[in-house]
Amino acid sequence: MATGLIALLDDVIAICKVAAASIDDVGAQALKASSKAAGVVIDDAAVTPRYVVGFAADRELPIVGKIALGSIKNKLLFLLPVAMLLSAFAPWAITPLLMFGGLFLCYEGAEKLLEAIAPHSAHEHEQEIGLDQQDPKHLEKQKIAGAIRTDFILSAEIMAIALATIPEAGFVSQLMSLIVVAVGITVSVYGVVALIVKADDLGVRMAQSSMGLVRVGGHGLVAAMPVVLRILSVVGTAAMLWVGGGIVVHGLETFGFGALAHLIHDAASLVSGGQAVIDWLVNTLLTCIFGTIAGGLIIPVVSKVIVPVVKRLKVILINSRPAN
Repeated sequence: MATGLIALLDDVIAICKVAAASIDDVGAQALKASSKAAGVVIDDAAVTPRYVVGFAADRELPIVGKIALGSIKNKLLFLLPVAMLLSAFAPWAITPLLMFGGLFLCYEGAEKLLEAIAPHSAHEHEQEIGLDQQDPKHLEKQKIAGAIRTDFILSAEIMAIALATIPEAGFVSQLMSLIVVAVGITVSVYGVVALIVKADDLGVRMAQSSMGLVRVGGHGLVAAMPVVLRILSVVGTAAMLWVGGGIVVHGLETFGFGALAHLIHDAASLVSGGQAVIDWLVNTLLTCIFGTIAGGLIIPVVSKVIVPVVKRLKVILINSRPAN
C-alpha cells in the first residue's frame, strides 16, 4: 500500500514537472512572439489615441475601455479561433486575408491624410459613406467602432506574426501562447493609451500642487500634451499607411510579384549606402508612399462602389422581411 502511494506521488511529481516545463515553454514562446510583433504593437499604441481626441475628459477612459474590450474580443473570440483553424486546415488563406486587412489600413490612413490636406473633400467623402453625424453619442459610437475595426486589422497582423514565430509548437502550446500574447499586448497597449490621454489631467493636478517643482512640471505637462497628441495622430496615420502598405507589398512578394518589394529594397540600399538606420527610414517612407497611393485609389471605390452596393443590399434585406 505504501509502495503504491509512493509510486502515485512519483507520478504526480513527474506530471507537475512536465506541466511546469510546458508553462515555461508557453511563456518563452509568448515572449518570442510578442517581440516579433513589437513593431505592430507600437503602431497600435500610436493609432488609438487619435480616436479619443476631441471628447470630454470624463469620456476618455470609458472610450479607451470600450476599445480595449473590443480589442480583446477581436483577438480571443474571432482571431484566435480563425488563426488556429487556418493554421491547421488552410494556411494558404492567411496571406490573402492579411493583404485585404492591409488595404483597409491603407484606406483608413489615406482617408485621414485627405482629412488633413483637403477637409472639404474629406467631408464630402464622409457624407457619401454616411459618417457626417454630429450627435455626440452617435459620434462616440462611430469613433469606437472605427477604432475597433482598425484594431481588428492590427490585431490580425499581431496574431499572424505571433503564430508564424512558433510554427513548431504543438496545438495546445500554440493556443496558450497566443492567448498570453493577446491578453498581454492588449493590456500593455491600452494601458499606455490610457496614460497618454489622461496625462493632461495629471498635469492639471500637478499644477495645483504647493510644491514648486511639481507645479512647474504640471504646467509643462499640460502645455506639452496637445503637441504630443498631434504628433501621435500624425504617427498613427503614418503607421497605418506603413503597416498596411508593408502587408500588401509582402503579400505580393509571397505570391511571386516581388518587383515592388525589390524596387523598394534596392532604392533604400542605394540611398542608405549601407547605413542601417537610413535604409530603414527610406524603406519605411517608400512603403508609406505606396500605402498612400493604394489607399487613395480605394477611397473612390469605397464611396462610389462598395457603399452603394451595401446600401442596396440593406434595402433588399429590409424589403424581403415579412411584414408583421
